[in-house]
Amino acid sequence: MVKVRGVKEHVARVRKITGPQAVHELRKAVFDGADMVAGEAIHLITQGAVSGKFHVPSLPGQPPKNDTGDLKRGIQVESGGPLKALVTSSAPHAVPLEVGTSKMAARPYMAPAVKHTRKAIVAFITKAVNRIIAGRSTLSQPK
Repeated sequence: MVKVRGVKEHVARVRKITGPQAVHELRKAVFDGADMVAGEAIHLITQGAVSGKFHVPSLPGQPPKNDTGDLKRGIQVESGGPLKALVTSSAPHAVPLEVGTSKMAARPYMAPAVKHTRKAIVAFITKAVNRIIAGRSTLSQPK
């Protein structure tokens, strides 16, 4: 017969991870990560942009340059479920700029924003999980 040690402790850790407080903490971390992506996308669009008469369009493969501000203003973070966040743009030209069309090469800004922030987001969520496991949830700490 095999005797397993630490089962009670492991079960307690799993309960912490799956409890409502843990879900709330992880949801906050996921949304903070989505905010990072949105911020980076806005940064890529506005970096070096000049609007109006002196606006110079971006080159194919480069992020679009801010001109009217519609693309930047349209970027938002939405809930896609309990632990899912979506970074979207409501600007009508958002998708054609990101993926291109038959008449225009792509000028991606969302995919590069995700690429630039991926490691930071993974680290951010990992820290949240570790806090939950260790019982140091920011939601349970007195303020």
